[in-house]
Amino acid sequence: MKAEYRTDRAMQRKPHSADLVVPPDEIIFGRSQAMRDLRPVVEQIARAQVPVLIYGSTGAGKEVIAGFIHRSSHRNNGPQVKISCGAIPTPLLESELFGYEQGAFTGAYCKRRGMVELAHAGSLIVDNISDLDLGVQAKLLQLLQNGTFTRLGGEEELNIDVRAICITTRNPQDEVADGKLRPDLYHRINTTSFRVPDLRERADDISSISDYLIKSFNEMFGTKAAPLPTQVCRVLRRYHWPGNIRELENVIRRYVVMGQAEPIAEEIAQRALAFAPAQRSGTENLSFKSRTERLVREAEAQVILRVLHLNNWNRRKTAEMLNISYRALLYKIRNAGLRDYASPKGARGGDGAALIDYRTSSGA
Repeated sequence: MKAEYRTDRAMQRKPHSADLVVPPDEIIFGRSQAMRDLRPVVEQIARAQVPVLIYGSTGAGKEVIAGFIHRSSHRNNGPQVKISCGAIPTPLLESELFGYEQGAFTGAYCKRRGMVELAHAGSLIVDNISDLDLGVQAKLLQLLQNGTFTRLGGEEELNIDVRAICITTRNPQDEVADGKLRPDLYHRINTTSFRVPDLRERADDISSISDYLIKSFNEMFGTKAAPLPTQVCRVLRRYHWPGNIRELENVIRRYVVMGQAEPIAEEIAQRALAFAPAQRSGTENLSFKSRTERLVREAEAQVILRVLHLNNWNRRKTAEMLNISYRALLYKIRNAGLRDYASPKGARGGDGAALIDYRTSSGA
C-alpha cells in the first residue's frame, strides 16, 4: 500500500543539524587549476536531478561542495538535511534515516519522522555512506530507484521527493571491494561522482581561504585579527596539509584567538618536521646506527627551530647561542629542510638561504 508523503503535526521534528554554511563561490573554487577543472563538473551535476557521490580525503571540503550543489540546484528553497553515519551508532541509523512507527521498538511511544522525510523537496546529505549497514543501504537504494520507503516497524510505503548527496572519504571502488558499499548502490550513485582535491593540490587557494577564515572568525569571536603576512602565507603554501582545509581552519582559528602570526610559521615548520619521518621509505632496513643518527638529526632540527624562534629568526645570534659557527648553522638549517619555510624577504646568510624575519630590519 502506497501513501503520498504528507505533513503530520503529531510527527513534527526538527533536523539534527543546521544548514551547512557555504562560502562564496570564489572561495570554494579559488584559482587553482585543480578546482577550475572541477567547477564546471560540479555546476553541471548541480543542475541535474540525480543522486551524487562525492569522495576525497578527510577535511578536503566535501560537505562544502555538497552545500554548493544544493544551493545551485532548483531545490535551493527546500531543506538541506545532513546525517553523519559515522557519528550515529549502527543500530540507530535506520530509525534516524527513515524514522519509525509507534511501537516499532521499546521506547517508541509515538511516530517519528526520519532524515529522509525532513529532507522532502530538498537535499539529503549522507556523510560516510559506507558506515551504513548493508541492509540499510538496500533500503536507501530502493529510495533512490523509485522514491519510496517505509518507516521502521511500518508497513505503509511512502513516496518522497528528495535528492541524495552521498559522501565518503575513500575511493568508492575500494569500499565496494572491501564489502562496505553495496555494488548495486555504488552503480546507482556513481553516474555522477567526483573527487575533491586535497588542499596540497590547490596551494594557490590557501591565501584566499585563510583570508576568508580570518574574516569569519573575527565576526565569530569579536576580534580584529589582520590578514596573515605574505611571508607566513608562503609558509602555509609550502606545507603538505595532511588534515586539509580542516587543519588549516584550526590553525587560523588559533591565530585569530591569539593574535600573533609568528607562532603560526613555527608551528607549521614543526609539523612538517614531525611528518617527515613517516614519509621516508625503507626505514625498516636501517641499521641501529642509521636509526640513531636519524633521530639525532630530527631532535637537532627541533632545537634549532626553537632557538631561531627565541632569537626572532636571527641566525647569527642563534649560532652564538648554540655555540656553533654561522656556516655550520646554515648547513644544519638546509639539511633539516627548515629553509623550505623561508621568505625571500627574510634574513639572508652567505649561502643565499632565507628564513622568515618578522622584524622591520634584516637583523642577520
